[in-house]
Amino acid sequence: MKRTVPEQQGILNYIDVKSVDEYSAKVKQLGGVVKVPKMAIPNMGYLAVCSDTEKNTFGLWQNDPSAK
Repeated sequence: MKRTVPEQQGILNYIDVKSVDEYSAKVKQLGGVVKVPKMAIPNMGYLAVCSDTEKNTFGLWQNDPSAK
């Protein structure tokens, strides 16, 4: 079923994953889009922002205190 309302700004939920790289690839494989590629948050971890096939936006978070 297609979305009947346009994409909206709002809360962005993040999903804790073991590997942002691995899950970004899964998003693409399943027809989604990686809107913001993997980026480091120093001393905290890595994030990416994606959207699914219905244009729902969500984040991926990988905890890694050694991120630079």
